[in-house]
Amino acid sequence: MRRILLAAVSALALAGCTVGPNYAAPGHPHSASGAFVGAQNAPAVTPEPVAGDWWRLYDDPVLDRLVADALVHNTDLRVAVANLAKARASLREAGADRLPQAGVGASAQYGRLPASQRAPGADRENWNVDAGLSVSYEVDLFGRISRNVEAARGDVAAAAADADAVRVMVAAETARAYADSASTAARLDVARHIVTLLDQSSDLTRRRVNVGLAAPLDVARIAALRNQRQADLPALQAAHEAALFRLATLTGRPPADLPSEAGARTTMLRLDRPIPVGDGAALLARRPDVRSAERRLAASTARIGVATADLYPRVTLGGSIGSTGTGFSDFFGAGPLRWLVGPLLNWSINQSAARARIAGAQADSQAALASFDGAVLGALRETETALSAYKGAIEQRQALAAARDEAAKAADITRARQREGAIDGLEALDAERTLADAQAALAVADAAIAERQIDLFRALGGGWQDAPQVAQGGAGKAKG
Repeated sequence: MRRILLAAVSALALAGCTVGPNYAAPGHPHSASGAFVGAQNAPAVTPEPVAGDWWRLYDDPVLDRLVADALVHNTDLRVAVANLAKARASLREAGADRLPQAGVGASAQYGRLPASQRAPGADRENWNVDAGLSVSYEVDLFGRISRNVEAARGDVAAAAADADAVRVMVAAETARAYADSASTAARLDVARHIVTLLDQSSDLTRRRVNVGLAAPLDVARIAALRNQRQADLPALQAAHEAALFRLATLTGRPPADLPSEAGARTTMLRLDRPIPVGDGAALLARRPDVRSAERRLAASTARIGVATADLYPRVTLGGSIGSTGTGFSDFFGAGPLRWLVGPLLNWSINQSAARARIAGAQADSQAALASFDGAVLGALRETETALSAYKGAIEQRQALAAARDEAAKAADITRARQREGAIDGLEALDAERTLADAQAALAVADAAIAERQIDLFRALGGGWQDAPQVAQGGAGKAKG
């Protein structure tokens, strides 16, 4: 009988195979691998490879330190790293199925038997002791375990890519918050300068009223414009503080613990050299969301094999050894010793449920393929959109700078003519309003360029390479 069992198991092992489709990574559209549409004939960008630590291109040590803090202490990143640790634990659990499973059981009970069940010469009251060791090993004939491990590995790689995607976001949003802080501080300076110029114009108009060269109405009009511009200051100050609060949260700090140097910059964060953008092939290889989608597709494909293996027999080799006795002295004797060894075959005859699971796994794989294609197209769309917006912001800024220069010239001429009495106060007011609007619009355009640059860097997907280890402490652990 033993020879028959061994022969049957050997035959099954030789006939075994890994069921389900073997995964092959999908390709990208050929046109997606070349230069970006928005990068062609664009002086603001260059096809050179993208730097992983792109924020260092701004040559701002404060920004460098803030991004470094965020990549260690950001709470969203801590969540992503914890999810990665969970995926790795699941992989270890799946891999454990490849090893023999062993278990130990023991029990001891004291009881009284009915007189009719008592063996001759035995006590009616006694201990009933049982203990045993069992060992089992599943023969992976059809690849259920190996496909499950393959799927778990895909999940780990996807979770690692997700963590990298969070790093991209954290680096970009930290730079954005810092840029917003700097730009609102710069816009505050512009707004205060406008108020100062309007104060000077108001003083000039009052002097003209005192000598009869202007009407009191002119003073009121200048004062109204001045107060309108003064009203812009509180909103800008609030925006500046809000950017600093965001910066504190991104770097894992309470707002009160943010170092003062973080908000010290009062000039726009600008990169006045072409931005390296690489090409489409490098983008798709670098973007963590594309890698995550591809690994999830691999995992879902492997799970088709896991479901398919349920159509076939599951063979487990097992054995057990133990002892049962009435009383501790009897338990340790040779008589109560028992042992079993042999294969166990499980095979469900009704396979409707298994085929339903296969259909569900295949649907999941199709959805994962669609998600991968969407990630590829989304990465290209985001990058092209960012390139177009950046180009538009530069062109807008150039036009607004020219408008500001012309408005300044007109205001200078108007002030000179007003001093000479050649024009009335309404014309002078119009010139001052035009200049104030032009200066404010230029400041907004400067801030928009910084925003569009960071949007482009985020779309390019850099910022996760050579990242530091994430801290797992509580809030407020970042250094000041």
